[in-house]
Amino acid sequence: MLELLGEANAATLVGLVGGIVLGLAARIGRFCTLGAIEDLLYSSDDRRMRMWALAIGTAVIGTHLAMQFDILNGADTAYLDRRWNPLATILGGLMFGYGMAMSGNCGYGALARLGGGDLRSFVIVLVMGLSAYVVMSGPLAHLRVWMFPVHTGATSPQGFSQLAESNWGISPVVMGGIAGAMLLILALSSSRMLRSPSHIVWGIAVGLAIVSGWVGTAWISSTGFASEPIETHTFAAPLGDTIFYLMTASGNTMSFSVGSVAGVLIGACLGSYSKGHFRWEACEDPRELRRQILGAALMGPGAILAVGCSVGQGLSAFSVLAYSAPLAFLAIFAGAAFGLRQLISGFAPAE
Repeated sequence: MLELLGEANAATLVGLVGGIVLGLAARIGRFCTLGAIEDLLYSSDDRRMRMWALAIGTAVIGTHLAMQFDILNGADTAYLDRRWNPLATILGGLMFGYGMAMSGNCGYGALARLGGGDLRSFVIVLVMGLSAYVVMSGPLAHLRVWMFPVHTGATSPQGFSQLAESNWGISPVVMGGIAGAMLLILALSSSRMLRSPSHIVWGIAVGLAIVSGWVGTAWISSTGFASEPIETHTFAAPLGDTIFYLMTASGNTMSFSVGSVAGVLIGACLGSYSKGHFRWEACEDPRELRRQILGAALMGPGAILAVGCSVGQGLSAFSVLAYSAPLAFLAIFAGAAFGLRQLISGFAPAE
């Protein structure tokens, strides 16, 4: 297959397939970060948050099985290879979560809504992708590196599985199996959740999509001759990557990121049509659009500082049990909760 497609196109195809699954999960299964947080805090419905636990548990088990069978070397992933900076994780997570509440979506959710015809999300995608690039490699990159130095090639992989192996001799697959099983038990410990097969099926599907990215790109990296990065789905820098590719395709190659972004759009579009939900929408209130642009401008830099968005840290980094994942997830949750409270109640004093 690699001889026919080439490494870059093969990686694009892997991202495309996983992205389609994620897009379908968003539109048919209603898998959404902000929606899960809002349901939990304001609707007393924890099923979508349990979907997240189910997706994480599935991704953790699948990824650690890939490590056990030497399909994937976790130390080669970006989440374990760079020295963890807790302050950057907290600040970036808070920025991302608050921006997500202001925008009404994360990058993944905005892509899913754009696939359903929401043109407001097109603005969010553009602003988030561009603002991520401004901090990642643009005018503010030097300031970011000065404030939060990036050290790749950490002396030891920055993950709990590797920590347990080096300190207590616990095999990573055992650590991953225990952590994943605990998350699955937590996710399925609700009778209401068990009566909702759609939540269960799509939660598992999302977890498997994350695993497919790791396995597919690791196979391409080990089999091909080009140095393709080992990665899986995240939606901050890849939005900028896709914009950059669309502008420079004649002198640039496709990538996993481009395939992933395109896949979510395609999957969301298919899911919207299948449910009869596709319709063109635009913003009628300039104040709402201003708020969404501000939120998107915060999400991009926040995800770069945290080394991942709600999907990148909340699922992909969790799948390799990176140190950063739990703290990033909590920071994103806190930032989103703060933003939602501001939007819903305006911090009005209780009477």
